[in-house]
Amino acid sequence: MCYDIKASLESQLKRAKRKGDLQTVEEIEENLIPLTDLPIHHMSGFSHPELLIYTDRSPNFPEVATWGLVPQWVKNEEQLKKQWNNTLNARGETIFEKPSFRNSARNNRCIIYVDGFYEHHHYKGKVYPFYISHKDDEPLALAGLWSEWKNPETGGILNSFSIVTTTGNSLMAKIHNSPKLKEPRMPVILPKELEDKWLDPVEDDLDIKKIQELIQHYPKDQLKAHTVAKLRGKDYKGNVEGTSEEVKYEELVFNDDLH
Repeated sequence: MCYDIKASLESQLKRAKRKGDLQTVEEIEENLIPLTDLPIHHMSGFSHPELLIYTDRSPNFPEVATWGLVPQWVKNEEQLKKQWNNTLNARGETIFEKPSFRNSARNNRCIIYVDGFYEHHHYKGKVYPFYISHKDDEPLALAGLWSEWKNPETGGILNSFSIVTTTGNSLMAKIHNSPKLKEPRMPVILPKELEDKWLDPVEDDLDIKKIQELIQHYPKDQLKAHTVAKLRGKDYKGNVEGTSEEVKYEELVFNDDLH
């Protein structure tokens, strides 16, 4: 799964800088960034932070969206609050089938750029947080789904998103070992050369198949991981700089394969 992330301003603007110009980036910084929770050193999806997403309707100029997808069929704010904790992630295997995601899977896909994500490792009855990032510290392009919901009570528009997940690679199999899970999971990370394909329009079953083929686990040798300070409970310091820095636990058995 992917419920905890790190997203710096630099990572979130990476695509805009690559695809646009200085004026475009300045416009984003001036008009959009104040509407977000950036920079995010650590934040849980359950707090529903506001980030930048790059959508299929606006692939090079980001939009502000809330983490936790709100399907268009949600009737009111009460139903919204019951729904969006269950839509932080979308299982890639079923996005074209599940009522909460199938419209977005066909019509509304997006990319969320992050520095990395956090997962919890279980060892001898205790839980240890890991931070996973690109081996070269490049931003990770996470495959996402988005939705535009109109509040029938206020008329306001809410953009929201979900992060698509897939079966974990061998690195995640060592880290993401919760006994409650049937299998390790990880976010779908798009290689740079395939990012734009995730945003391609879907018109028929062949297009759907092409999107489904992108839902793969990211190569283990392109990632690195290390333990960090506690992200839950009384020892958690909050969304502060340095959260992703390495903290070693003497009682935890390390494996060289994690680095």
